[in-house]
Amino acid sequence: MSKENIIDTAFRRLRAEGKKAFIPFVTAGDPNIEATALIVREMIRNGADLVEIGVPYSDPSMDGPVIMRADRRALESGTRLRDIFRVVRELSADFPEIPFLLLLYFNSVFVYGIERFFSEAEEAGISGLIIPDLPIEERAEAQPAASAHGIYLISMVAPTSLERAERICKEAEGFLYCVTSLGVTGVRKEYQTSFQEYFERLDSFSNIPKCAGFGISDPEQKRQIEQYCDGTIVGSAVERKIEAGIEQGLDEARIARSVGNLVFEFTGGK
Repeated sequence: MSKENIIDTAFRRLRAEGKKAFIPFVTAGDPNIEATALIVREMIRNGADLVEIGVPYSDPSMDGPVIMRADRRALESGTRLRDIFRVVRELSADFPEIPFLLLLYFNSVFVYGIERFFSEAEEAGISGLIIPDLPIEERAEAQPAASAHGIYLISMVAPTSLERAERICKEAEGFLYCVTSLGVTGVRKEYQTSFQEYFERLDSFSNIPKCAGFGISDPEQKRQIEQYCDGTIVGSAVERKIEAGIEQGLDEARIARSVGNLVFEFTGGK
């Protein structure tokens, strides 16, 4: 009998407790990989239910300027996949109940070697991958290795055609990453999407947990959105906090604490 993916465990627990998932994002290696470890620990201590860690990439087409700058700083600090695996291995050993997700582009997997990547990701304790440039129609190259190593490929769905959304929902694993506005990531003051209509449509296709992302910048937006879904994903707001700390000359521990305080604002510490 195969071991249950802890993404499923986490969402089942949250639903039983009547709680919503909070999933903060951080770019690995910004400002350096050891700072990332401190930041993630502070995120978890302040109420993160899952943690999404970005693998820096030189041309992140889905990301806005804040995360693009974070990627650049991380690459300049020399961050490599093996460093990220090492840090996640340490974190997953200390927080075995927390699912760790990687956000990365498929070229990073391909260059590393697909089987080698998934083998090392499993060993590190990674539960799921979000690969923005690997649509569900093109998953055949990665799905066998992902399934063999117990790692979910998290699907992204946008306010597009009903037909495509239905297929994505029916084939999704773990949870659905629901794009709440079209375009690249980043902080937004207003949304055009009708959340109720959007999530009711997705719920009609599947009862898989659904988490909203792209541009959620403050706790009020989080509260507004999560009444319709199972959780929220916050990335650019976190990276803005890290960037501000770097610009202020804060040390790694103080940057990490500032991110922890931000997460607490969103979660109330749970």
